[in-house]
Amino acid sequence: MLIRHPSRVVGRAMWLGGAIAAVSGLLSCSDANARSGSRELSVWALGSEGEAVQPMIREFERLHPDIHVRLQQIPFTAAHEKLLTAFVGGALPDVAQLGNTWVPEFAALNALSPLDAAMARDSTHTPRDDYFAGVLATNVVDDTLYGIPWYVDTRVMFYRVDLARAAGIAHPPTTWDEWRDALIRVKRVQPAGSYPMLMPLDEWAQPVMLALQAGATLLADHGTRGAFRDSSFRRGFTFYIDLFRDSLAPTLVNTQISNVYQEFAAGRTAFYITGPWNVGQFRQRLPDSLQNAWATAPLPGPNGPGVSLAGGSSLVITRGARHPDDAWALIAFLSDPARQADFYERTGDLPARRTAWSTTKLAADPQFAAFREQLARVAPMPAVPEWELIATDIADAAERAARGRQTIDAALADLDAQVDGVLEKRRWLLAHRQATSRTSNAAAAKP
Repeated sequence: MLIRHPSRVVGRAMWLGGAIAAVSGLLSCSDANARSGSRELSVWALGSEGEAVQPMIREFERLHPDIHVRLQQIPFTAAHEKLLTAFVGGALPDVAQLGNTWVPEFAALNALSPLDAAMARDSTHTPRDDYFAGVLATNVVDDTLYGIPWYVDTRVMFYRVDLARAAGIAHPPTTWDEWRDALIRVKRVQPAGSYPMLMPLDEWAQPVMLALQAGATLLADHGTRGAFRDSSFRRGFTFYIDLFRDSLAPTLVNTQISNVYQEFAAGRTAFYITGPWNVGQFRQRLPDSLQNAWATAPLPGPNGPGVSLAGGSSLVITRGARHPDDAWALIAFLSDPARQADFYERTGDLPARRTAWSTTKLAADPQFAAFREQLARVAPMPAVPEWELIATDIADAAERAARGRQTIDAALADLDAQVDGVLEKRRWLLAHRQATSRTSNAAAAKP
């Protein structure tokens, strides 16, 4: 999944109060089960993954009797703050699960160990080319690898096949023109008052995906300024806004949508961009009579199949890890394709290794074929700690334009100004670093 969290980025002080006490409470787990003479490896896993990985941890310990793993399961809702609190208190675990949108933040804090050398040394167990390139790229900051994808995530199109056929559409759209034409034609066969496309206005992913498909960089000047008035971003943003202006999508946020599955089942929604977690939901919540009436498809792009977002969670080794070699051994163990396949069976999380897809039920599941195809065309978000703040600003700008409160040009101008403000500290830090480097080089060059 793409992990979003309301916590703010480096420099935010709200979570500092009581930091050391919180760390002490978190780490109060007894070491009574640690085996005599074994090296202890502390690991934090998040949400249901923390429960699902426990049998694998026990298997790892059986294969490595000299290593004892102390596993902490942390709720996703508390994870970001607890990780920051542990960083402040010098109490990060040896290995942690991070949402890949968090990697740049913790890399900027100098909290993570680089992993390029370990991955190269252990290329038999973690071959770089067996990972989806766009997802692996989410773990790279300033040309340095800081995380290994554990599971992956992206978004594709869910659509009503029967309504598309009724509208004379034989195959899912692959270009923007085909997509728009399909929406117009499906609207004609829907119940009165329906909208063929559902794109909740409080989700930043859709306008960002369309902009990336058009070639937008999102940020400029080494990630220090917004690039939202750039023609590429404007092209994708305009396509998105026109869906609302032309009544092809309703101007609603998620809290205004009573039930996505009921709307989809009733035919009041026919196209919906969402992630793999909804495959199971569609199978459970749609009536049996509609189970053959829906399908998934990769996202269309301006001139052919387009990119989607690269999401998921990664495993990282913290810079203060006491046993980094043991930490890497665990990451390599959990990265094995057979264990990735097992992890999918336990959690539904999509495997990060390409080869793992052929050893799971995914290989024969038609609803997941679109995800496998889409994962070959995914793009990372800008590797800046402030990204989640910026993403919220993008959604706000899109909503203002979609509701007609601002023109597209005004919304993008304001968005650039807001993002430039968010990135002000980053500009200062980079300028300071460059000035320091020039001073050091000049001093070194003196006879």
